[in-house]
Amino acid sequence: MFKPKAIYYEKNIENYELGKQLLEKYKEVPKVIIENHNNIEEMRKKQNSEFADMKRNLIIGIRKTHKFVENHKTSDFLVPYTSSGCTAMCMYCYLVCNYNKCAYLRLFVNREQMLDKIIKTAENSEKELTFEIGSNSDLVLENTITGNLKWTIENFANTKKGFLTFPTKFDMVDDILDINHNGKIIVRVSVNPEEIINKVEFGTSRLKGRIEAINKLKEAGYKIGILIAPVILVDNWKKLYLDLIQRLSEELSENVKKDVFFEIIFMTYSFVHTKINEEAFPNAINLYNKELMTGRGKGKYMYKTGLREDGEKFFRENMKKYFPNNDIMYIV
Repeated sequence: MFKPKAIYYEKNIENYELGKQLLEKYKEVPKVIIENHNNIEEMRKKQNSEFADMKRNLIIGIRKTHKFVENHKTSDFLVPYTSSGCTAMCMYCYLVCNYNKCAYLRLFVNREQMLDKIIKTAENSEKELTFEIGSNSDLVLENTITGNLKWTIENFANTKKGFLTFPTKFDMVDDILDINHNGKIIVRVSVNPEEIINKVEFGTSRLKGRIEAINKLKEAGYKIGILIAPVILVDNWKKLYLDLIQRLSEELSENVKKDVFFEIIFMTYSFVHTKINEEAFPNAINLYNKELMTGRGKGKYMYKTGLREDGEKFFRENMKKYFPNNDIMYIV
């Protein structure tokens, strides 16, 4: 259970029920009042080496931006929701666009306002819409602090139209197993080989726990997707990912395997990641490999086309062998 070292909060959160609850829950934790959760001067002055320590802080504010972004993968819209950032420290995390702004966990207490916009958009649409509410954070993790995921599912379940979806790297799903979701929630669990989880995805749940969570969620009637993501081309990557696919085939329940879908995403990386990781995690593996990677815009890297094509061929062949009846939604 996450216990913050300090809480930085906007004064106005005291006007929201969730804000009052969080201040009471963490009444013993040192607190600092801030003007804007998006611009904390003290954090901006921190060194890269302090990255892990910064993750121990909790920032609480009010989300001002509510713009829905069109998406064409497993949802219709990416939706800003109740949190941004995370307490985990995955070395490739795309939220680390600017370590002193995006990385640490920020909670937003105006959840009623955000969910109301989703519901109105869904019910006013001519077609069924799916809303991705977890693109900025991990809502299973956040739920252990706020209870927001359970609250969201309970308050969305009886709407006339629409679906919600979110990804997670955590196994703490018991809180949402026995609630009415009315088949309107799609949970997508991210997996990676155990070796990569241990060496790269610091502070997340183990593979065993994630697989068990998938089986429990399916038993509770949730729609399930699995992300194999991000695929990282370490020296023995084909063996690691084949072992992962075989383990999923063996340990996922037959109920899951009936209709689970897959998303496969190759790692992208950046100069910012490199600078933070070499100072914050000096003994960790180096994910940047100039022999394997090429530029993808200013300061960003991706795997070279030939490697990426070989990887896609590998996954399509082995997924067809071990999961012949399941769809791969996309490989990117």
